[in-house]
Amino acid sequence: MKVFRALPLPAALALAVAVAGCGGGTDPEATATAPPTTAPSSSAAPTGPPSPSGSPSTTADAGTPAPGESLIAGRYQPLWPFSTQEEAARWRDAQGADGDQAWHLDAARTALAFTRDYLGFTEIDRAVRTEEEGAHARVHVGYRSQEGDRPAVAAVVHLMRYGPGEDAPWEVVGTDDTSFTLTKPAYGAAVSSPLTVGGRISGVDESITVHVRRPGSDAPLGERCCVPAGGRKAAWSAAVDFTAQPGKTLTVVVSTGGHVATVERFAVTGVSVTS
Repeated sequence: MKVFRALPLPAALALAVAVAGCGGGTDPEATATAPPTTAPSSSAAPTGPPSPSGSPSTTADAGTPAPGESLIAGRYQPLWPFSTQEEAARWRDAQGADGDQAWHLDAARTALAFTRDYLGFTEIDRAVRTEEEGAHARVHVGYRSQEGDRPAVAAVVHLMRYGPGEDAPWEVVGTDDTSFTLTKPAYGAAVSSPLTVGGRISGVDESITVHVRRPGSDAPLGERCCVPAGGRKAAWSAAVDFTAQPGKTLTVVVSTGGHVATVERFAVTGVSVTS
């Protein structure tokens, strides 16, 4: 789970947040949380120093994967595009760097495919900043802001190599959250329906949407819309019903927007369904 975004309180505050996303590291208060047939293009993907703050997956214990599904490095939830190490290995053996899905080897393009094609946030169309360090990558994805010259950052997507070597594909494992956090359920938690989600948010007149997703399903497995929230680091909470097979890894997605873009900030976390 994680988030970052330009808040449309006063215009000055919105610009300050957008600049922060395009500039140095992540907010010091960060809490840390079937592939498309065509690859998206990234309009910008400069590299920079690694983010100093962690993701949910680096600060919380991971849950136990379902049979046939595997954690990355023993603790990171495989959220998208692959569900298992076996799937990632099959792609590497069949496609490789010269295949028509070579975008799996590009962290920025993978993050944008996750955001646009899987989550459906089509207005988020650029990689504002990409930071790689070893097997980890953090991609600041964003959109063109109407309130400044620089793009606004909607989230910092955390990815990892799914397998050893530089020819291993990138896998989304969470987000790094700042002004909009998703702290409940805990990263890697075993959950059941109905699911209570929550965190904190800074903003005015926010409307939060909750989705529960699983690769291979076009529609959300569960959805809760229009949860009102706002304030400075104000707590928010909502319950969502979902239907999923026991043991599967799910992606919990929360988003807010409606001021200058449909989705201006989002955060995700990974959980598993109890048997």
